[in-house]
Amino acid sequence: MKYMLLIWNRPGFVDGMSEQDRAALFGEVDEIMRELTASGELVGGQALADPSQTRTARLAGDRVEVTDGPFMESKEQFAGYLTVDCESVERAAEIAAGWPDVVRGFGVLEVRPIMDEAGAEM
Repeated sequence: MKYMLLIWNRPGFVDGMSEQDRAALFGEVDEIMRELTASGELVGGQALADPSQTRTARLAGDRVEVTDGPFMESKEQFAGYLTVDCESVERAAEIAAGWPDVVRGFGVLEVRPIMDEAGAEM
């Protein structure tokens, strides 16, 4: 089953880190990515650009408005995602629990099953 691991973290959390701490953090991410690639569980993933580059479309009355930014009241921002193909939701949650942003307290990962085209998972 495929799962999307949605990465949410505090805006600017790396700004307060030393270069050494940043390198260690990104090194941990690289190691997890190598492990997931080697196990065949990694399907893909990407980091997202800063929220200042975001546009949001929503219905406002009888028309759709497109505005700058996500404008969500949240301590975390959606920062990226991983797609993994695992045998169980427990394994996907294990991967999420070991993600450096979670372990270091900078953010959270949300584990979501990806529906197949039939949508039978709903």
